[in-house]
Amino acid sequence: MASDQTALTAGLAVLTISLAAVFGPFLGISPWWTTVFTAFALGALSLDAARFGGRGGHLLAEALPGGKARLRRIARHEAGHALVAQAEGLAVRRVLVGSLAALQAGLTCGGSTEFDPPATAKLPLDDLRRWSRVLLAGMAAEDLLYGESVGGADDRALLGRLWGLSGQDVATAQLEQRRARREVAQWLRQHQDELEAEAEQLLERAPRLGHPIAALSL
Repeated sequence: MASDQTALTAGLAVLTISLAAVFGPFLGISPWWTTVFTAFALGALSLDAARFGGRGGHLLAEALPGGKARLRRIARHEAGHALVAQAEGLAVRRVLVGSLAALQAGLTCGGSTEFDPPATAKLPLDDLRRWSRVLLAGMAAEDLLYGESVGGADDRALLGRLWGLSGQDVATAQLEQRRARREVAQWLRQHQDELEAEAEQLLERAPRLGHPIAALSL
């Protein structure tokens, strides 16, 4: 996902530079300023890719005044995973909220909940059902609190691999995952206060650029 974001940012930069080169003279913009802007844009993209894994825009957005609302959504998603994992007896290694926390951990994402991996690649049906509820809990938490989910592509991909490696057919996997989504949605509705409280705790611990907690050590 980070590579897609980098490609989009680079494409927008190239488009802006091209438009400036074509229309600049008509708008009275000196070619010198176009050259300076081009050098600055390319330098910023290179720095972003080298130091921040292409997530510089996310770091900035999270540090701005409206960034806390962005981080709160991530925290609620990850809180869903953490709470359901606890209920299912799956150990949680750590929870990361925000691009800065992920980068400090060597990851390029907006947030992550890490679990101890299964002991074997091929899981029995009961374990697959437990993992389904845990991995779908982030999206279910967003659905509950926002009416839709925008994160969770990696969760769905991992869940698909778990079902595939366990030798289950596609129809069974899809049926079981739909059932797990309904079950975890109902459970989170019943524990919404706990979900909100867990999310707020995660949010308070989330580092942000320009804030005392966010000592950047990349």
